[in-house]
Amino acid sequence: MHIHILGICGTFMGGIAALARAAGHRVTGSDQNVYPPMSDQLAALGIELIQGYDPQQLKLNPDVVVVGNVMSRGNPLIEVLLDSRIPYTSGPEWLARHVLAGRWVLAVAGTHGKTTTTSMLTWILEHSGRKPGFLVGGVPANFDATARLGAGEHFVVEADEYDTAFFDKRAKFVHYRPRTAILNNLEHDHADIYPDVEAIQKQFHLLLRMVPRNGRVVVNGRDGHLKQVIEMGCWTPVTRFALTAHDGDWYAELLGQADGSQFVIRQGEQAVGEVAWGLLGRHNVENALAAMIAADHAGVSVAESIAALNTFAGVKRRMEVRGVVNGITVYDDFAHHPTAIATTMQGLRRKVGDARIIAVLEPRSNTMKLGTHREPLKQSLLDAQQVWLYQGPDVKWDVGSLSQELGAHAHVHTDIDALVNALATELKSGDQVLIMSNGGFGGVHAKLLARLQA
Repeated sequence: MHIHILGICGTFMGGIAALARAAGHRVTGSDQNVYPPMSDQLAALGIELIQGYDPQQLKLNPDVVVVGNVMSRGNPLIEVLLDSRIPYTSGPEWLARHVLAGRWVLAVAGTHGKTTTTSMLTWILEHSGRKPGFLVGGVPANFDATARLGAGEHFVVEADEYDTAFFDKRAKFVHYRPRTAILNNLEHDHADIYPDVEAIQKQFHLLLRMVPRNGRVVVNGRDGHLKQVIEMGCWTPVTRFALTAHDGDWYAELLGQADGSQFVIRQGEQAVGEVAWGLLGRHNVENALAAMIAADHAGVSVAESIAALNTFAGVKRRMEVRGVVNGITVYDDFAHHPTAIATTMQGLRRKVGDARIIAVLEPRSNTMKLGTHREPLKQSLLDAQQVWLYQGPDVKWDVGSLSQELGAHAHVHTDIDALVNALATELKSGDQVLIMSNGGFGGVHAKLLARLQA
């Protein structure tokens, strides 16, 4: 079968492409921005890539077109596709029909931590010999790939609440029909499609309606919005996780510096094991608890899970150290929401003590561009000694006004090269530079490291 994918260079659609190719299909695709590293990864799989959305590409005469949610009505390619008789579907629907059918699906949902928790759970299943398939919205360091079919019965999928396609406005995860579902947390996000948190809760409840009674729902016990979702109706056993016994059936006791690098796992009053790993932050402890409970449902022992977590190498672009020059450490973090920024900053502060934290932020997600979380964003940056903000061309609000409110230690630039040059002159040995964006940020990481080297 010949599958043509529109929006193929996104992480999710790129994963769909890899799975389709591994299943033996001919795969082609197009995107508005075809560039490395995704273009290199896809080309290495033998996937032909087309720059842009010229309707002429439909002359390839594919058997089916998989339409990414980046596409909308009015796009000339979409209009020609609809006029034609070529079958089309969405990425989530294709995944559900051709990959997930007949598998034990473990889905990881939530506003924050989906990619990391999906990666943890996949590694636990892999480390215990179950050879799972997976589709992750990032690159787990233990696999160095975003997707694979797998040889076992289990398939772990990052379950995104963003809408499916221009013709299907339900959340992506509604298609997956998991047997095991993790609900990590729930806040208002994706303001371009969800007016409030209640709208997202309805989508989460649609997901719950599809989990069978012999399944398991793994839920963050301290999240009030998720508690409300469960109260809407749940027909599946629920297991809660938290950092306190009051909120969780499984919970963690932090050890050492309480930075999340070492903790004891407890089920009720019983200590069942201890994790000592390279990750930081209370949020990652919660992610680990969720992954362990889901793995327990799939038959993995606590001892096996702990052995896997102790060798978990993390996820690229999640507090990833990109380089150290002259004592200055440069991190890359996939930040998309004020809560995630605040949590990352807190984890870094516990790690580096009194060292200066320099926050460099590109407001790039659709919600960030709209300025929906402007006030929480300001609060999330208060722990930084300096804040450098980038006013991108698509940002709909005045980032400079936020800089003024943060004070003299905050700076705003509309040009990335100018930002890099100005920032480099301010840095000194011992500084921790935390660069945050859910996009490429114009290659700012490499540019800054090169400037520091020079």
